[in-house]
Amino acid sequence: MTPEEAKAEKQRLKEEKKQLKKEQKDQKKAARARAKEIASQEADLADEEETGSGSVFLVTFIIVLIWIAILCLVVKLDLGGFGSNVLTPVLKDVPVVNLILPKNSDTEVPADDSQSYGGYSSLQEAVDYIKELELELERAKSTNTENTDEVSQLKAEIERLKTFEDSQLEFEKIKTQFYEEVVYADKGPGIEEYKKYYESMDPATAEYLYKQVAAQTEETDEVKDYAKAYSEMKPKQAAAIFEDMTDNLDLAARILSVMDAADRGKILGAMDPVVAAQLTKIMDPES
Repeated sequence: MTPEEAKAEKQRLKEEKKQLKKEQKDQKKAARARAKEIASQEADLADEEETGSGSVFLVTFIIVLIWIAILCLVVKLDLGGFGSNVLTPVLKDVPVVNLILPKNSDTEVPADDSQSYGGYSSLQEAVDYIKELELELERAKSTNTENTDEVSQLKAEIERLKTFEDSQLEFEKIKTQFYEEVVYADKGPGIEEYKKYYESMDPATAEYLYKQVAAQTEETDEVKDYAKAYSEMKPKQAAAIFEDMTDNLDLAARILSVMDAADRGKILGAMDPVVAAQLTKIMDPES
C-alpha cells in the first residue's frame, strides 16, 4: 500500500468514526425525546387519577344521599311502625328533623292518598322508586370501576414499552461500542487484517459465507426501506397496517426492529395491546 493509499484509508476510517459518533448523538437525542414523551404521558395519567379521585368522592356522596333518602322514605311511610313507634318518641320535639316523622293518623287525616305515602300514590310506587335508586347506584359504581381499570392498564402498557425501549437503546450502545473498540479502533487489527483473514479461508466456505451475507444484506436493505416508509406515516396509520399483518408477524417484527426507537415506540403505543405484546415477544432477543 502506497503512502497516498494509506493516508486515504486513514482519512476514510476517520470519517467513518465521526459518522458513528454523530449517529450515537442522534440516538441520545431520540432517547431524550422519548423520555420527555413518556413523562408527558405519566403526567396525563396523573391528571386522570386526580379526576378518578373526584369521581370516587362524587359516587360516595351520591351513595350517602341515596341512603339518606331511603331512610327518610322508610320513616315517612312508617314501614313496620319504625317511624311512629321508634323515632317519633325521640325526635318529635326536634325542629326540622321532626318533619320526616309520619303524621299521626289518629289526630290528622290526610287530605288524599298521595299524602299518606309521602307524596307517592301507592306503597308499590314508593318501592319501585327505591329499586330505581338502587340501580342508579350500581351503575355509578360500575362506571367508576371501569375508569380505574382503564387507567391501570394504560400505566402498565407504558411501563412495558419503556422497558423494551431501554433494552433497545442499550443494545445500540453496545453495538456502537463494539465497532469503535474492535473494528475501527486505532490499536485494532484494522480493515486489512480482516480482509486477509477472509482471503485465507477455504474458497467453498468463503463463497458460502459471502452468499449468506449478501442475502442477509439484501433482505436488511429491503426491510430498512419498509421501516423508513412506515416511520414517515402517522403512528395510528402504521399501527393499523401492522395489526392487519397477523398472518406474518415475523416480517412486521423485523421492520419494527430496524426503526428508530422513538418511532417504534409511538407505533407500538397506538396498536392493540395484544398485537403489540406479540410483536414485542418476537423482537425480544432473549425470547
